[in-house]
Amino acid sequence: MALIVQKYGGTSVANVDRIKEVATRVKRFRDEGHELVVVLSAMSGETNRLTSLAHSIHANPDPREMDMLLTTGEQTTIALLALALKNIGCDALSFTGGQVQILTDNAHGKARILNIEGKRMREQLHRGKVVVVAGFQGVDELGNITTLGRGGSDTTAVALAAALNADECQIYTDVDGVYTTDPRIVAEARRLDRITFEEMLEMASLGSKVLQIRSVEFAGKYKVPLRVLSSFTEGEGTLITYEEESKVEQALISGIAFNRDEAKVTVRGVSDQPGIASQLLGPIGDANIEVDMIVQNVSIDGTTDLTFTIHRNDYNRVITILQEIATRMGAGDVIGDNKIVKVSLVGVGMRSHAGIASKMFRVLADEGINIRMISTSEIKISVVVDEKYLELAVRALHTAFELDEGVNLS
Repeated sequence: MALIVQKYGGTSVANVDRIKEVATRVKRFRDEGHELVVVLSAMSGETNRLTSLAHSIHANPDPREMDMLLTTGEQTTIALLALALKNIGCDALSFTGGQVQILTDNAHGKARILNIEGKRMREQLHRGKVVVVAGFQGVDELGNITTLGRGGSDTTAVALAAALNADECQIYTDVDGVYTTDPRIVAEARRLDRITFEEMLEMASLGSKVLQIRSVEFAGKYKVPLRVLSSFTEGEGTLITYEEESKVEQALISGIAFNRDEAKVTVRGVSDQPGIASQLLGPIGDANIEVDMIVQNVSIDGTTDLTFTIHRNDYNRVITILQEIATRMGAGDVIGDNKIVKVSLVGVGMRSHAGIASKMFRVLADEGINIRMISTSEIKISVVVDEKYLELAVRALHTAFELDEGVNLS
Protein backbone atom coordinates (compact mmCIF):
# COMPACT_ATOMS: atom_id res chain seq x y z
CA MET A 1 0.00 0.00 0.00
CA ALA A 2 1.29 3.43 -0.93
CA LEU A 3 0.26 7.03 -0.40
CA ILE A 4 -0.19 8.53 -3.86
CA VAL A 5 -1.03 12.08 -4.93
CA GLN A 6 -2.67 12.23 -8.34
CA LYS A 7 -3.27 15.40 -10.36
CA TYR A 8 -5.70 15.61 -13.26
CA GLY A 9 -5.61 18.57 -15.64
CA GLY A 10 -8.38 20.40 -17.45
CA THR A 11 -8.66 18.01 -20.40
CA SER A 12 -8.93 15.08 -17.97
CA VAL A 13 -11.98 16.65 -16.26
CA ALA A 14 -13.36 18.49 -19.31
CA ASN A 15 -16.91 17.22 -18.81
CA VAL A 16 -19.02 14.97 -16.60
CA ASP A 17 -18.19 11.83 -18.57
CA ARG A 18 -14.46 12.51 -18.21
CA ILE A 19 -14.90 13.14 -14.47
CA LYS A 20 -16.67 9.78 -14.15
CA GLU A 21 -13.73 8.10 -15.93
CA VAL A 22 -11.32 9.74 -13.49
CA ALA A 23 -13.48 8.47 -10.61
CA THR A 24 -13.26 4.92 -11.98
CA ARG A 25 -9.48 5.16 -12.23
CA VAL A 26 -9.16 6.59 -8.70
CA LYS A 27 -11.40 3.85 -7.28
CA ARG A 28 -9.24 1.18 -8.89
CA PHE A 29 -6.18 2.53 -7.07
CA ARG A 30 -8.15 2.74 -3.83
CA ASP A 31 -9.40 -0.85 -4.21
CA GLU A 32 -5.75 -1.94 -4.55
CA GLY A 33 -5.21 -0.61 -1.03
CA HIS A 34 -3.53 2.72 -1.80
CA GLU A 35 -4.27 5.97 0.01
CA LEU A 36 -5.23 8.65 -2.52
CA VAL A 37 -5.11 12.44 -2.58
CA VAL A 38 -6.48 13.78 -5.87
CA VAL A 39 -5.76 17.32 -7.08
CA LEU A 40 -7.92 18.77 -9.85
CA SER A 41 -7.74 21.64 -12.28
CA ALA A 42 -10.82 23.44 -13.59
CA MET A 43 -12.60 22.03 -16.62
CA SER A 44 -10.79 22.73 -19.87
CA GLY A 45 -11.56 26.28 -20.98
CA GLU A 46 -13.27 27.28 -17.73
CA THR A 47 -10.52 29.58 -16.47
CA ASN A 48 -10.53 31.41 -19.81
CA ARG A 49 -14.31 31.71 -19.66
CA LEU A 50 -14.23 33.20 -16.16
CA THR A 51 -11.44 35.57 -17.14
CA SER A 52 -13.50 36.75 -20.12
CA LEU A 53 -16.47 37.39 -17.85
CA ALA A 54 -14.35 39.52 -15.56
CA HIS A 55 -12.95 41.57 -18.43
CA SER A 56 -16.46 42.13 -19.78
CA ILE A 57 -17.15 44.01 -16.55
CA HIS A 58 -13.81 45.68 -15.86
CA ALA A 59 -10.86 46.24 -18.19
CA ASN A 60 -8.38 45.83 -15.35
CA PRO A 61 -9.99 43.56 -12.73
CA ASP A 62 -8.89 43.74 -9.12
CA PRO A 63 -6.41 40.88 -8.47
CA ARG A 64 -8.07 39.80 -5.23
CA GLU A 65 -11.49 39.54 -6.84
CA MET A 66 -10.01 37.71 -9.82
CA ASP A 67 -8.67 35.07 -7.44
CA MET A 68 -12.10 34.76 -5.84
CA LEU A 69 -13.62 34.25 -9.27
CA LEU A 70 -11.06 31.92 -10.86
CA THR A 71 -10.93 29.46 -7.96
CA THR A 72 -14.60 28.60 -8.48
CA GLY A 73 -13.53 26.54 -11.49
CA GLU A 74 -11.57 24.08 -9.36
CA GLN A 75 -14.24 24.05 -6.67
CA THR A 76 -16.72 22.83 -9.26
CA THR A 77 -14.58 19.90 -10.39
CA ILE A 78 -13.63 18.70 -6.90
CA ALA A 79 -17.28 18.58 -5.80
CA LEU A 80 -18.29 16.73 -8.97
CA LEU A 81 -15.48 14.17 -8.58
CA ALA A 82 -16.34 13.58 -4.92
CA LEU A 83 -19.96 12.98 -5.96
CA ALA A 84 -18.87 10.64 -8.75
CA LEU A 85 -16.68 8.64 -6.34
CA LYS A 86 -19.45 8.32 -3.77
CA ASN A 87 -21.80 7.18 -6.52
CA ILE A 88 -19.56 4.17 -7.29
CA GLY A 89 -19.05 3.24 -3.64
CA CYS A 90 -15.76 5.03 -2.97
CA ASP A 91 -16.00 7.39 -0.01
CA ALA A 92 -14.46 10.79 -0.73
CA LEU A 93 -14.33 14.30 0.65
CA SER A 94 -13.50 17.46 -1.28
CA PHE A 95 -11.51 20.42 0.05
CA THR A 96 -10.56 23.84 -1.21
CA GLY A 97 -6.96 24.95 -0.86
CA GLY A 98 -7.90 27.02 2.17
CA GLN A 99 -9.63 24.10 3.89
CA VAL A 100 -6.49 21.99 3.81
CA GLN A 101 -4.55 25.08 4.86
CA ILE A 102 -2.32 25.70 1.89
CA LEU A 103 -0.82 28.93 3.21
CA THR A 104 0.63 31.32 0.63
CA ASP A 105 1.94 34.86 0.46
CA ASN A 106 -0.46 37.59 -0.64
CA ALA A 107 0.71 37.98 -4.25
CA HIS A 108 -2.67 37.52 -5.93
CA GLY A 109 -2.44 35.75 -9.27
CA LYS A 110 1.08 34.42 -8.66
CA ALA A 111 1.20 33.43 -4.99
CA ARG A 112 3.94 31.24 -3.55
CA ILE A 113 3.26 28.41 -1.12
CA LEU A 114 4.68 29.07 2.35
CA ASN A 115 3.34 26.11 4.33
CA ILE A 116 0.86 23.24 4.20
CA GLU A 117 -0.82 21.74 7.26
CA GLY A 118 -1.43 18.10 6.41
CA LYS A 119 -3.31 17.07 9.56
CA ARG A 120 -6.81 17.33 8.13
CA MET A 121 -5.91 15.32 5.03
CA ARG A 122 -4.20 12.60 7.07
CA GLU A 123 -7.24 12.25 9.30
CA GLN A 124 -9.51 11.62 6.32
CA LEU A 125 -7.03 9.25 4.68
CA HIS A 126 -6.85 7.20 7.86
CA ARG A 127 -10.64 6.95 7.77
CA GLY A 128 -10.41 5.36 4.36
CA LYS A 129 -11.57 8.35 2.34
CA VAL A 130 -10.18 9.65 -0.92
CA VAL A 131 -9.18 13.29 -0.37
CA VAL A 132 -10.00 15.55 -3.33
CA VAL A 133 -8.27 18.96 -3.29
CA ALA A 134 -8.71 22.00 -5.51
CA GLY A 135 -5.48 22.80 -7.32
CA PHE A 136 -4.14 26.25 -8.20
CA GLN A 137 -5.23 27.89 -4.94
CA GLY A 138 -4.45 28.66 -1.31
CA VAL A 139 -5.05 31.36 1.29
CA ASP A 140 -2.87 34.09 2.73
CA GLU A 141 -2.42 34.81 6.44
CA LEU A 142 -5.55 36.98 6.44
CA GLY A 143 -7.67 34.23 4.90
CA ASN A 144 -7.88 35.80 1.44
CA ILE A 145 -8.09 33.29 -1.40
CA THR A 146 -5.02 33.31 -3.64
CA THR A 147 -4.06 31.58 -6.87
CA LEU A 148 -0.66 30.13 -7.71
CA GLY A 149 -0.35 31.26 -11.32
CA ARG A 150 0.71 29.28 -14.35
CA GLY A 151 1.05 25.55 -13.64
CA GLY A 152 -0.54 26.06 -10.24
CA SER A 153 -2.34 22.73 -10.06
CA ASP A 154 0.86 20.79 -10.78
CA THR A 155 2.56 22.80 -8.05
CA THR A 156 -0.30 22.08 -5.63
CA ALA A 157 0.01 18.34 -6.25
CA VAL A 158 3.78 18.28 -5.74
CA ALA A 159 3.52 20.45 -2.62
CA LEU A 160 0.87 18.17 -1.09
CA ALA A 161 3.00 15.12 -1.90
CA ALA A 162 5.95 16.75 -0.14
CA ALA A 163 3.86 17.74 2.90
CA LEU A 164 2.39 14.23 3.23
CA ASN A 165 5.67 12.45 2.40
CA ALA A 166 3.84 10.63 -0.39
CA ASP A 167 5.39 7.66 -2.15
CA GLU A 168 4.73 9.18 -5.56
CA CYS A 169 3.12 12.18 -7.23
CA GLN A 170 1.39 11.28 -10.49
CA ILE A 171 0.61 14.01 -13.02
CA TYR A 172 -2.09 12.90 -15.46
CA THR A 173 -2.15 14.85 -18.72
CA ASP A 174 -3.13 14.37 -22.36
CA VAL A 175 0.26 12.80 -23.19
CA ASP A 176 1.57 9.46 -21.92
CA GLY A 177 4.97 10.66 -20.71
CA VAL A 178 8.06 12.64 -21.60
CA TYR A 179 9.42 12.04 -25.10
CA THR A 180 12.87 12.42 -26.60
CA THR A 181 11.35 15.30 -28.58
CA ASP A 182 7.95 16.42 -29.85
CA PRO A 183 6.39 13.45 -31.73
CA ARG A 184 4.64 15.94 -34.00
CA ILE A 185 8.07 16.91 -35.34
CA VAL A 186 9.76 13.50 -35.22
CA ALA A 187 7.43 10.53 -35.65
CA GLU A 188 10.14 8.22 -34.24
CA ALA A 189 10.35 10.13 -30.95
CA ARG A 190 10.48 7.68 -28.04
CA ARG A 191 8.81 7.85 -24.66
CA LEU A 192 11.39 7.84 -21.87
CA ASP A 193 10.89 5.39 -19.01
CA ARG A 194 12.70 7.77 -16.69
CA ILE A 195 14.48 11.09 -16.71
CA THR A 196 16.36 12.97 -14.00
CA PHE A 197 15.07 16.10 -12.30
CA GLU A 198 17.99 18.04 -13.76
CA GLU A 199 17.12 16.97 -17.28
CA MET A 200 13.41 17.64 -16.81
CA LEU A 201 14.15 21.11 -15.46
CA GLU A 202 16.22 21.88 -18.52
CA MET A 203 13.60 20.42 -20.88
CA ALA A 204 10.82 22.46 -19.20
CA SER A 205 12.83 25.68 -19.25
CA LEU A 206 13.79 25.16 -22.90
CA GLY A 207 10.29 24.75 -24.25
CA SER A 208 8.95 21.30 -23.31
CA LYS A 209 5.29 21.81 -22.36
CA VAL A 210 4.75 18.50 -20.54
CA LEU A 211 5.33 19.95 -17.05
CA GLN A 212 5.61 23.47 -15.70
CA ILE A 213 9.13 24.22 -14.51
CA ARG A 214 7.87 25.43 -11.12
CA SER A 215 6.42 22.03 -10.20
CA VAL A 216 9.60 20.23 -11.29
CA GLU A 217 11.71 22.61 -9.17
CA PHE A 218 9.45 21.92 -6.19
CA ALA A 219 9.64 18.15 -6.69
CA GLY A 220 13.42 18.24 -6.99
CA LYS A 221 13.83 20.42 -3.91
CA TYR A 222 11.71 18.16 -1.71
CA LYS A 223 12.71 14.87 -3.38
CA VAL A 224 9.20 13.94 -4.48
CA PRO A 225 9.17 11.06 -7.04
CA LEU A 226 7.19 12.47 -9.98
CA ARG A 227 5.51 10.48 -12.74
CA VAL A 228 3.87 11.80 -15.92
CA LEU A 229 1.03 9.65 -17.30
CA SER A 230 -1.92 9.91 -19.67
CA SER A 231 -5.46 9.99 -18.34
CA PHE A 232 -6.66 8.67 -21.72
CA THR A 233 -4.50 5.56 -22.11
CA GLU A 234 -2.97 3.01 -19.77
CA GLY A 235 0.79 2.85 -19.29
CA GLU A 236 3.70 3.40 -16.94
CA GLY A 237 4.42 6.93 -18.13
CA THR A 238 7.75 8.59 -17.35
CA LEU A 239 9.28 8.63 -13.88
CA ILE A 240 11.22 11.78 -13.00
CA THR A 241 13.79 10.80 -10.45
CA TYR A 242 17.44 11.05 -9.37
CA GLU A 243 20.41 10.23 -11.56
CA GLU A 244 21.93 7.89 -9.00
CA GLU A 245 18.81 5.71 -9.04
CA SER A 246 19.29 4.76 -12.67
CA LYS A 247 20.47 1.18 -13.01
CA VAL A 248 22.02 1.55 -16.47
CA GLU A 249 24.61 3.93 -17.81
CA GLN A 250 22.92 7.18 -18.66
CA ALA A 251 22.35 7.92 -22.35
CA LEU A 252 24.48 10.71 -23.78
CA ILE A 253 21.40 12.71 -24.72
CA SER A 254 17.98 12.24 -23.17
CA GLY A 255 16.03 14.64 -25.31
CA ILE A 256 15.86 17.56 -27.71
CA ALA A 257 13.88 20.61 -26.64
CA PHE A 258 13.04 23.60 -28.76
CA ASN A 259 11.41 26.99 -28.39
CA ARG A 260 9.73 28.80 -31.25
CA ASP A 261 9.05 31.98 -29.26
CA GLU A 262 12.54 33.47 -29.59
CA ALA A 263 13.85 36.80 -30.84
CA LYS A 264 17.29 38.35 -30.69
CA VAL A 265 18.43 41.95 -30.43
CA THR A 266 21.88 43.46 -31.05
CA VAL A 267 23.22 46.84 -29.97
CA ARG A 268 26.24 47.77 -32.11
CA GLY A 269 29.13 50.05 -31.38
CA VAL A 270 28.85 50.15 -27.61
CA SER A 271 31.76 51.56 -25.64
CA ASP A 272 33.81 48.70 -24.15
CA GLN A 273 33.95 49.73 -20.50
CA PRO A 274 32.64 48.50 -17.12
CA GLY A 275 28.92 48.93 -16.49
CA ILE A 276 27.81 49.10 -20.14
CA ALA A 277 25.97 45.76 -20.04
CA SER A 278 24.13 46.88 -16.92
CA GLN A 279 23.12 50.16 -18.57
CA LEU A 280 21.67 48.27 -21.51
CA LEU A 281 20.07 45.32 -19.74
CA GLY A 282 18.98 47.07 -16.54
CA PRO A 283 16.02 48.87 -18.16
CA ILE A 284 15.03 45.60 -19.84
CA GLY A 285 14.81 43.92 -16.44
CA ASP A 286 12.97 46.92 -14.99
CA ALA A 287 10.35 46.41 -17.71
CA ASN A 288 9.89 42.83 -16.40
CA ILE A 289 11.33 41.36 -19.59
CA GLU A 290 13.41 38.21 -19.25
CA VAL A 291 16.74 37.99 -21.07
CA ASP A 292 18.02 34.56 -22.04
CA MET A 293 21.24 34.02 -24.04
CA ILE A 294 23.82 36.82 -24.09
CA VAL A 295 26.85 37.21 -26.38
CA GLN A 296 29.33 40.11 -26.35
CA ASN A 297 31.87 40.65 -29.14
CA VAL A 298 34.70 43.19 -28.98
CA SER A 299 35.61 44.88 -32.28
CA ILE A 300 39.08 46.00 -33.35
CA ASP A 301 38.05 49.65 -32.93
CA GLY A 302 37.58 49.15 -29.19
CA THR A 303 33.76 49.06 -29.25
CA THR A 304 31.60 46.05 -28.52
CA ASP A 305 28.41 44.51 -29.93
CA LEU A 306 25.98 43.10 -27.35
CA THR A 307 23.47 40.49 -28.54
CA PHE A 308 20.84 38.76 -26.43
CA THR A 309 17.64 36.75 -26.86
CA ILE A 310 14.19 37.46 -25.44
CA HIS A 311 10.67 36.15 -25.81
CA ARG A 312 9.25 37.03 -29.20
CA ASN A 313 6.27 38.82 -27.61
CA ASP A 314 8.70 41.33 -26.05
CA TYR A 315 10.59 42.07 -29.25
CA ASN A 316 9.02 45.41 -30.22
CA ARG A 317 9.13 46.75 -26.65
CA VAL A 318 12.81 45.88 -26.31
CA ILE A 319 13.71 47.52 -29.61
CA THR A 320 11.96 50.71 -28.48
CA ILE A 321 13.67 50.72 -25.09
CA LEU A 322 17.13 50.07 -26.53
CA GLN A 323 16.88 52.66 -29.30
CA GLU A 324 16.40 55.36 -26.70
CA ILE A 325 19.28 54.07 -24.56
CA ALA A 326 21.62 53.65 -27.54
CA THR A 327 20.96 57.22 -28.65
CA ARG A 328 21.68 58.53 -25.17
CA MET A 329 24.90 56.47 -24.93
CA GLY A 330 26.12 57.37 -28.40
CA ALA A 331 26.08 53.73 -29.47
CA GLY A 332 25.49 52.44 -32.98
CA ASP A 333 22.46 50.71 -34.51
CA VAL A 334 19.91 48.59 -32.70
CA ILE A 335 19.00 45.65 -34.92
CA GLY A 336 17.03 42.49 -34.31
CA ASP A 337 15.49 39.33 -35.69
CA ASN A 338 12.24 37.76 -34.53
CA LYS A 339 12.39 34.82 -36.95
CA ILE A 340 14.72 32.60 -34.93
CA VAL A 341 14.30 29.50 -32.75
CA LYS A 342 16.32 27.79 -30.06
CA VAL A 343 17.17 24.08 -30.30
CA SER A 344 18.73 22.32 -27.31
CA LEU A 345 20.32 18.95 -26.53
CA VAL A 346 19.76 17.83 -22.92
CA GLY A 347 21.40 14.94 -21.09
CA VAL A 348 23.33 14.24 -17.91
CA GLY A 349 25.53 11.94 -20.02
CA MET A 350 27.31 15.08 -21.26
CA ARG A 351 29.15 15.22 -17.95
CA SER A 352 31.19 12.13 -18.74
CA HIS A 353 31.46 12.28 -22.53
CA ALA A 354 33.38 14.75 -24.70
CA GLY A 355 32.57 15.73 -28.25
CA ILE A 356 28.81 16.25 -27.93
CA ALA A 357 28.99 19.91 -28.98
CA SER A 358 31.28 19.28 -31.94
CA LYS A 359 29.01 16.47 -33.16
CA MET A 360 25.96 18.72 -32.85
CA PHE A 361 27.64 21.50 -34.82
CA ARG A 362 28.81 19.06 -37.51
CA VAL A 363 25.31 17.62 -37.95
CA LEU A 364 23.82 21.08 -38.38
CA ALA A 365 26.57 22.12 -40.79
CA ASP A 366 25.97 19.02 -42.91
CA GLU A 367 22.34 20.14 -43.25
CA GLY A 368 23.37 23.67 -44.25
CA ILE A 369 22.04 25.17 -41.03
CA ASN A 370 23.92 28.24 -39.79
CA ILE A 371 24.28 28.66 -36.01
CA ARG A 372 23.57 32.21 -34.87
CA MET A 373 24.27 31.86 -31.13
CA ILE A 374 25.49 29.14 -28.75
CA SER A 375 24.90 28.59 -25.04
CA THR A 376 26.03 25.67 -22.87
CA SER A 377 25.70 24.32 -19.37
CA GLU A 378 26.87 21.11 -17.73
CA ILE A 379 24.00 19.06 -19.19
CA LYS A 380 22.73 21.27 -22.04
CA ILE A 381 23.82 22.74 -25.37
CA SER A 382 21.53 25.31 -27.01
CA VAL A 383 21.87 26.92 -30.42
CA VAL A 384 19.89 29.66 -32.11
CA VAL A 385 19.07 29.05 -35.77
CA ASP A 386 16.74 30.53 -38.36
CA GLU A 387 13.11 29.64 -37.79
CA LYS A 388 12.76 27.89 -41.15
CA TYR A 389 15.32 25.26 -40.10
CA LEU A 390 13.64 24.18 -36.84
CA GLU A 391 12.12 20.89 -37.95
CA LEU A 392 15.11 19.93 -40.07
CA ALA A 393 17.48 20.60 -37.16
CA VAL A 394 15.44 18.58 -34.67
CA ARG A 395 15.05 15.61 -37.01
CA ALA A 396 18.71 15.58 -37.99
CA LEU A 397 19.90 15.73 -34.37
CA HIS A 398 17.37 13.11 -33.23
CA THR A 399 18.72 10.70 -35.85
CA ALA A 400 22.40 11.56 -35.31
CA PHE A 401 22.21 10.91 -31.57
CA GLU A 402 20.13 7.72 -32.10
CA LEU A 403 17.37 8.85 -29.77
CA ASP A 404 14.83 6.56 -31.41
CA GLU A 405 16.93 3.48 -30.60
CA GLY A 406 16.97 3.47 -26.82
CA VAL A 407 20.01 3.85 -24.58
CA ASN A 408 23.10 4.99 -26.49
CA LEU A 409 26.33 3.87 -24.84
CA SER A 410 28.65 4.87 -27.66
